[in-house]
Amino acid sequence: MTISFDSCENEAGIVIRDAMERRTCTLRTPNAVRPVATDPRSCCFPVDEAVVISTDRLTLSAPAAVYVRDGNGAMLSSVEGIGCEKLPAGTYSIELCTPIKLYVVAETELSVTASFDRVVLEFGSETETFVGGRSSHRHPAGTVTTTSDPVDMMAAISAFGPALKTTSPERSFPTLRGHPPTIELGDELHVPDNLRLAEADIQIEVPPEYEFIFPVAPLAYYLGAELVPGNVPRILADGFEHQLRSARGFEGEVERVLKQAFFLDCVTRTEGLYPVDLHERQQVESVVDFDFERLYHASLAEQLEAYLSVPFECIEGFVPDWQLTTHVAPTVENVEMLPFLVDDLAVIRTPQAVEVSTSAVQVPAVKEFVRGGDTTRSTTEMPSNPRSLVGPATEDSLEQAWVGEDARVGASKATAAAFRNRLERAPAGEIDIAVVCNDEQMDEERNLADSVYGSRDELPFDVTVHNDLTVTELRSILEAETQFLHYIGHIDESGFECADGILDARTLDTVGVEAFLLNACQSYEQGMALIDAGAVGGVVTLDDVINSGAVRVGKAMVRLLNRGFPLWAALDIARDRSLIGGQYIVVGDGSVDMVQTESAVALLFEIKPKGNVFELERKTYIGGADGLGGIIKPQTSDKMFLTSGSLPTMTLSADELEDHLALENVPVSIDGQLMWSVDIDVAGL
Repeated sequence: MTISFDSCENEAGIVIRDAMERRTCTLRTPNAVRPVATDPRSCCFPVDEAVVISTDRLTLSAPAAVYVRDGNGAMLSSVEGIGCEKLPAGTYSIELCTPIKLYVVAETELSVTASFDRVVLEFGSETETFVGGRSSHRHPAGTVTTTSDPVDMMAAISAFGPALKTTSPERSFPTLRGHPPTIELGDELHVPDNLRLAEADIQIEVPPEYEFIFPVAPLAYYLGAELVPGNVPRILADGFEHQLRSARGFEGEVERVLKQAFFLDCVTRTEGLYPVDLHERQQVESVVDFDFERLYHASLAEQLEAYLSVPFECIEGFVPDWQLTTHVAPTVENVEMLPFLVDDLAVIRTPQAVEVSTSAVQVPAVKEFVRGGDTTRSTTEMPSNPRSLVGPATEDSLEQAWVGEDARVGASKATAAAFRNRLERAPAGEIDIAVVCNDEQMDEERNLADSVYGSRDELPFDVTVHNDLTVTELRSILEAETQFLHYIGHIDESGFECADGILDARTLDTVGVEAFLLNACQSYEQGMALIDAGAVGGVVTLDDVINSGAVRVGKAMVRLLNRGFPLWAALDIARDRSLIGGQYIVVGDGSVDMVQTESAVALLFEIKPKGNVFELERKTYIGGADGLGGIIKPQTSDKMFLTSGSLPTMTLSADELEDHLALENVPVSIDGQLMWSVDIDVAGL
């Protein structure tokens, strides 16, 4: 059981916790209440656990979209952002879009009032109220075994589709896409009965070669298609045929079909369970001639044929920034990575990489080193031993990942072990953070980490700071169950420098650390060893780093992680704070986040003064258990937007900008400098 309900300790109400995803929500009540467990099946939507309480008011001290339905699930009303709705006596199912999906069911009169910082549900009188919660954690639907034979691999990938919780356009919501089954290599093909396709509406034919099979896996999953051998790459659907070779090339055409089908599903689903005023629908309606109501009820084949009848160039500018592009070496063992990449709807490409010399990456660090007599976080002199690095072409996704030998500059180094470790993590209570500083000259970063981590009062933190640890003490920290480790000190090719010697993480059988930042020189090998021993993801360095530059990167990472940014996004922003930022990469699963965000997604602002007004650019980041297809309503907008990437630029007066910055403490980029909204004096810009 990952969802729990408890009475609040210091105020009236209940606190709901998702121990697996480390998410917390509090519903306050006028008087003390005692939650009593009840059957979660009494809600018309799926919930993991549920309780009943008796109250006449529930208050959520955070912004959230609210959807009110009748007892059968039909939409009656919605409040997104600021608003108020009053409904007469009846049976209502109320969906609250918080970090934990919450459902409130009550038979009563109902008033819903939402503002910038709270949602209030008021009932006509004290009534018995059902409160249910659903975790966003997704577990694989099972395990499929395949041989190295490409035809067997195609049958294994065909088992991904049955993991979808629906084949309607609502599958574009991340919560309605189940995690595909994991894949294991074995001596024979075995697909569990519950994962066998009965009769697929769509078939995808590709040549039985890894170079074709791997890139098409996310598309086969999303369309619930059967993957079969064929000489010509193509989609077959009830008499409709679409070639997967075009001027874009095979991989480019597969990417186009995936993005177009997904995006137009997001638009079409506004005719279904969530009839929201979606910004992207308004944009698309001006360039396509679709009857979206008819399309919503059409078959999969009819929907796909209609979607692909539109030239991609007509809608490309409206498609949200894609979350992840992964470069996967077409080798037999990498088939085991596919379920995890498919779960993220990653674009998969086969690598076209060039080798990058370590010296080329190291040039900025050397320049900074010789400039001011700074020290490094290494026990050896610069330059260190060369490392083999690769750098494929940049793609138009927010995050890049690399699956193969060596490391890639500017991309996450993903491994199947990291994703399996994520699945095996035990539920956690408090957010345990360990800060380790093994050099007193690096106290500046340690002191900031000590003051910032755990500074959000609404979340259950336990932060401990350790100095000058011995080998035995550091080993104990690494082996203990800890959500995050921030290491500040020295590392070289031998291991972590401790007060009495060196600890090589490659000697550890298991570690309890889930995620980490190893802010030291040459920490790549030690970080990979932590992943191999049980960690999920972390940030490491490829070579030596200058202390002053490492402090700038570390300080930015501390504040970004504490606001709920996933590892890859925090590093993407923080690496721009220093010339040596290119030395840092993510290893393992870059979507790991330390805590939940204050609002629906992590936000980065960029402010550009334009005379008497200001342009405000907003970029959203998703991570953790979130995924492509979510929606967000900015506080100052009357429309919903798809998450992931840039929102439309706003032009604001000074007073409007001040009001906007006061809504939430978010990172802000101004002339290349990273600041925080609570510290900005608009008059001085």
